[in-house]
Order: sequence, then C-alpha cells, then structure tokens
Amino acid sequence: MDIQSDDDRERIRRRLNRIEGQVRGIGRMLDDGRDCRDVVQQLSAVRSAVHSTGIEVMRVYAAQCISDPDGEASHDDVLDYLVNTLGKWS
Repeated sequence: MDIQSDDDRERIRRRLNRIEGQVRGIGRMLDDGRDCRDVVQQLSAVRSAVHSTGIEVMRVYAAQCISDPDGEASHDDVLDYLVNTLGKWS
C-alpha cells in the first residue's frame, strides 16, 4: 500500500530531505577534520531522525489500513504486521 495523502507524502519527503542534508553535512565534517565527538553527535541526530521518520511512515500506514477495511489485508494481518515491524524498529 502506498501513502495516499499528498500532505503525508510531502511531510515525509521533507523529513527525508532534511536527513539527507544532515548526512552530507557529516561527510563535510569528516573532510574538514572535525572532532570525532562532533561527528558522533551528528550521527546520533541522524539516527534519531531516521527512527522518527520510520515511526511516522508506520503511523500513516496504520491509519490508512485500519481505516480502510476494504483493503487486501485483514485487520488482524495489519496489526500483526505493525507489531512485527515495530519490534524490528526498536
């Protein structure tokens, strides 16, 4: 199932663009010889941003699937998928 809402898709795209910029910034930090502590701090920020974005995608997916009972998967299948995915994500 794809992300149906243009607003949701745009919000997630903005998050991903921000993460992409952070990763490029870390590359520049390495090129500039920045302190390892600074690099680790930025890597931690990227990890947190990726985690938050993944949670947001799962939230959107859950809202679409649970609110659309005519979808291909049953309610129980959707919940099982979400629980398993969240388990992998944590």
